[in-house]
Amino acid sequence: MNDKDSLPPSEAFGELDQMWFRLRSITHGSRSGGEWPLRLQFLESYMLLIPIMGQGSITVDGKYCELKAGSVFVCQPGQLIEALLTGTGEQSVYILRFDVYSQHSMLEEQQPSRPAETHLPFPVEGAIPIQSTITYSKLCESITGYMGSLNPLQRLLAQSRFYELLYSLLSSARQMQPTDTGTSMERAMLYIEQHYREDLSISLLAAEAGTSIRHFIRLFKQTYGLSAIEYLTEYRIRQARRLMLPQTNYELKDIAAYVGYKDVPYFRRKFKQITGVAPATFMRNAKLKIAVCHGSLIGALLSLNIIPCAAPADHPWAEYYRRKYETDAVLPLAREESLQLQQLTVLRADYILGLEPAVSRRMLPQLQAIAPAFLVSPLQKDWRTQLQFIGECVGRAPEAASWLRNYKRKAKSIRAKLAQGPAMGKLLLARISGQAITVLSTRSLAEVFYDDLHFIPASVVDLRLSNQTLTPEELWSSDADKLLFIVDEDAASQAAWSAFRDRESLLPPDPAGLSRVAHLPPYPWTEYNSFTQELVLDSALTLWRNRT
Repeated sequence: MNDKDSLPPSEAFGELDQMWFRLRSITHGSRSGGEWPLRLQFLESYMLLIPIMGQGSITVDGKYCELKAGSVFVCQPGQLIEALLTGTGEQSVYILRFDVYSQHSMLEEQQPSRPAETHLPFPVEGAIPIQSTITYSKLCESITGYMGSLNPLQRLLAQSRFYELLYSLLSSARQMQPTDTGTSMERAMLYIEQHYREDLSISLLAAEAGTSIRHFIRLFKQTYGLSAIEYLTEYRIRQARRLMLPQTNYELKDIAAYVGYKDVPYFRRKFKQITGVAPATFMRNAKLKIAVCHGSLIGALLSLNIIPCAAPADHPWAEYYRRKYETDAVLPLAREESLQLQQLTVLRADYILGLEPAVSRRMLPQLQAIAPAFLVSPLQKDWRTQLQFIGECVGRAPEAASWLRNYKRKAKSIRAKLAQGPAMGKLLLARISGQAITVLSTRSLAEVFYDDLHFIPASVVDLRLSNQTLTPEELWSSDADKLLFIVDEDAASQAAWSAFRDRESLLPPDPAGLSRVAHLPPYPWTEYNSFTQELVLDSALTLWRNRT
């Protein structure tokens, strides 16, 4: 076997030689014409989407990407995804769900101990171009047949074929070369994330990106708003924070060594510089039990890296926590007040957060008798003030301030990228609920576009109104160059959206070849909190990519 056909080297794919893989399931979707959807869902495991025929799109944590034959899309556990194949011809796609494990032990003096089997990051993510769709189609057909067999040897063969598929995929990924500045910087960032525990230098990262050191330093800062070394530091601290969550029990020196710091005092300084608090304070606060009685407040907790001990059972955030952080420690709270009080009494939370209109006057003193209880007023506070208030309530004010600084820096960086690209023109944001078209203005994702990214609202938009409505005629006769719709999931809303989508072809073409119209589902985009606002910010550059 020559070098070109050998497995990707460990320096390019981290701990690949210490991983093993288990295929959970394989499904095949196909139809002739129309749309083939993969509904909005949080992923429990890794997932490969392999389009054999047709094209479409996939949204991952709010970021839009194209989906088409000739590439494989790799998704990670905990991501919020939605995919759609469109077209008039034959459509075919395979969906493979799998786990990644490691059984190697870590030296106690260098790394904190961890379970014998644990999830590790798969070496690649996103769209990976492949050389032969036929090869993958045949492999998937073979895996599907063997996977459904009652014979355990046949099922073992299915796992073997899956390894062949992964080999082909990773070999294709190794051969990917940066085609532009953005790709080369993404390659460097991915290298940082895969090798953050190692000693990384600017010269090494520049070589990975395929540029000179001087050019790399300028481009990385220009692309991401911070230097490569600053990003490495932030990423290391982010990983350290995950090792400080309540379900872990690692010592500080072990955490520091694991994320790449041999000098514990230096790690302490960097940790406080990034988070605003000392590691010991963060670890102490992480063990606090915080219950939240209304789902709209959980986004702020996500931003503060807090896993609540209890959350509403009927709100999707509770499921997000379980999957994202692989924890079953979130108690689902009942809807009835009397049952909630019983649950919280037994739980003995350190803090309780609620939304002012949702907590009755009778219930408030009963909550305060259990633990310090704080109510957030949704009418008097914007999402920034809300985040700061919640941070102060639960002893995380420095972390809230640090998060807001990072958000401001990210918004500035994305504004600069938008300014370098084609002019976006005037923007109109609206929600389709049945036959009603409501303009989005204050206390919505519109604040990200108009306030943070400086988009110009269409002339018909009155930002002073909170519930401005438009007729379809007013909408399509407006001077909006770009439209973004939040579309409810009921049949009437979907029918209205389908009619609107057909109208896009009648609009003048975008000068840059972008789409004029984009849409998002109601959840989580209608939530008004720091987590969702950042999700919108991260999606701004890709929402109007050409989806035809």
